Amino acid sequence: MKSFILQTRLSIILAFLTLFTSISTFAQDKKVDVNITTGSNDAFWGSPWVWIIGVAVFILLLVALLRGGRRADV
Repeated sequence: MKSFILQTRLSIILAFLTLFTSISTFAQDKKVDVNITTGSNDAFWGSPWVWIIGVAVFILLLVALLRGGRRADV
């Protein structure tokens, strides 16, 4: 009797898992049309000179922070 109950419980659990898996699979099957335009980039971070200035400022800050901890003995 116990094995029958355990086997029935296992069958029910597997049936629900199969049901949830199939529902999640069908839920992912949406027909969505996405258009990505890469023609013009009007944002300021799209310009290469902004990246060059940003990297230069980052390097200067990094050097200032790393050299600021050292003290020369005179």
